[in-house]
Amino acid sequence: MSTVGTKPEDGRPRPDGAEPAAGQGTGIRTGRNLPAAIGVGLVLGGLALLTLLTVKATFLIYMGAALAVALWELDSALRTRDIRIPVIPVALGGAAMLTSAYWAAGGAVTAAFALTVVAILCWRLFGGTGGYVKDVTAGVFAVAYLPLLGSAVAAMLAAPNGGRRVLAFIIITICSDIGGYFAGITLGRSGAHKLAPVISPKKTWEGLAGSALATIVAGAILLSALLHGHWWAGAVIGLAAVVAAVLGDLAESVIKRDLGIKDMGSLLPGHGGILDRIDSLLVCAPVVWLLLTLFLRH
Repeated sequence: MSTVGTKPEDGRPRPDGAEPAAGQGTGIRTGRNLPAAIGVGLVLGGLALLTLLTVKATFLIYMGAALAVALWELDSALRTRDIRIPVIPVALGGAAMLTSAYWAAGGAVTAAFALTVVAILCWRLFGGTGGYVKDVTAGVFAVAYLPLLGSAVAAMLAAPNGGRRVLAFIIITICSDIGGYFAGITLGRSGAHKLAPVISPKKTWEGLAGSALATIVAGAILLSALLHGHWWAGAVIGLAAVVAAVLGDLAESVIKRDLGIKDMGSLLPGHGGILDRIDSLLVCAPVVWLLLTLFLRH
């Protein structure tokens, strides 16, 4: 999910995304611990499966914990640029948004978001005038990027078959990573066509094609088998999901390159931080929620 950040002397990534020659001693790993990454992925997936297929409301606790860690990672990353998120109002407002999306109507999420913005503005007043604008802006960004996007998952979960909807959403999004990885290592070697060389030098059009194929197939199968919908609707959802997943991944890569960091955290061996793991899921969530709402009548 994350990119390799190549830093010149000022600590920022090279704007051209170029990698230094081997042996220049950047101190940055160019690969991932694949066995560790697979193991962590199985554990995270197993917890999601357990919560979704038993008492689905417990998935809210799981998701809330992940978003709380992601908020801490984002705050730590922004502090490297002397930007401080008003964490307490963001965390409390985010919890209100998730619970509103699951137990209340959609308008409650809008109200919770608006009140959280007000709370951020007021909370930061007591920190003085210096850096007020950038800290408030970071707080509003954080609450929109994490709990607001995440509330689409809670809205999916609230449906009578919400556990299966969220499970399909997670599998489809993960298939984007899996398809892109295998297409990248088989087709994207010598002569690969770079997708976004400045942002993420390792991403290729070949990998994107593999991601698209995997998500379209997964969407067609899951919508018909798991949610009793039309296979073609699943294919449409898969295609939309791969676009959203790639954009979400690239957006987080831009954030990390701007901050001059490789990963948002180090909690998950082989993955980086929680936010490195859920970046695509966050952006995919509202897209998949909308399409499932349009295509499913039950």
